Amino acid sequence: MMDATDPVVGVDVGASTISAGLVRRDGTILTAVQAPTVAEGAVVDTILSLIDRALAAARERGLGVSGIGLGLPGLVDVEKGFMRSIPRSWLAELCDVPLAAIINERSGHPVFVDNDVNALTLAEWMFGLGRGASSLVTMAIGTGIGAGLVLDGRLVRGHLQIAGEIGHLSIDLDGPTCVCGGVGCLATYVAGGMIGDRARERLARYPTAALLERVGGDPARIGAPLLFEAAAAGDPLAHAVVDDACEALAMGIGALVNLLNPEIIVITGGVAPSLAPLRDDIMRRVRRRALAAALDATTVRVVPGDKRGTVRGGAALVLYEAARRAAHP
Repeated sequence: MMDATDPVVGVDVGASTISAGLVRRDGTILTAVQAPTVAEGAVVDTILSLIDRALAAARERGLGVSGIGLGLPGLVDVEKGFMRSIPRSWLAELCDVPLAAIINERSGHPVFVDNDVNALTLAEWMFGLGRGASSLVTMAIGTGIGAGLVLDGRLVRGHLQIAGEIGHLSIDLDGPTCVCGGVGCLATYVAGGMIGDRARERLARYPTAALLERVGGDPARIGAPLLFEAAAAGDPLAHAVVDDACEALAMGIGALVNLLNPEIIVITGGVAPSLAPLRDDIMRRVRRRALAAALDATTVRVVPGDKRGTVRGGAALVLYEAARRAAHP
């Protein structure tokens, strides 16, 4: 039985870092701990260890805990409590592992799991920029791209609980092949894990580009932060790649505005700090891609991600799911 006053434990499982924290019901983070997402065979142990530390912090403060929520980097079966197995998962080790059951048995607390961007969207809606709004879209642009959708006061998960895969919206008839097998996906142009490929494909066309000097002559080291820095410095190759990324992102935002008509779109994630200085340029491009009336009624914010703050996502998930299941037992 959940106590309506006790804090909750939120966990964010990322491809490089796992965070866990003790969070009050107003979103205040009492304590947060992090650890690297370690090599195959130990990810579950790392998650359990961080949860143990968050629970210990609650005991030290004389507080109870009313639930544990986890945001996972993949397609999640919310009801059964595990991440589904799909080709090329970011953390394949977690696929089909009954995490909710394992953590519940270990801790004795109610446990809820969902996609990490869904969890972050709930946190933005309950505690952040979307507080008080009836509709919100969060685009998380990091290694890949995902989105969370709150429409008319409800988290939209879809028939198979995979709604929000905006990164796999095809924006180019003859674009590059994505890791998902699709053609011309938005993620192939903007996501931090794929944008470097666009630069490497063009190296032969820009023999005088200084980009290679920045990576010591090793094309494999070309990544998103470097590309945006080089573009700002005037490198023609980097500028071409970043220009395509901004146009592709504008197409994605335009699609969200026209299809969903949200009040707020929040763009966050590891690539967001690089995109923030380009917001005005991106929005000018969106004007060519979205219905004017719908766009005028939509607030678009670019917010660099706060890794410590991502634990609010798991916390918001606990609060949302507890209320949802109480209303529909």
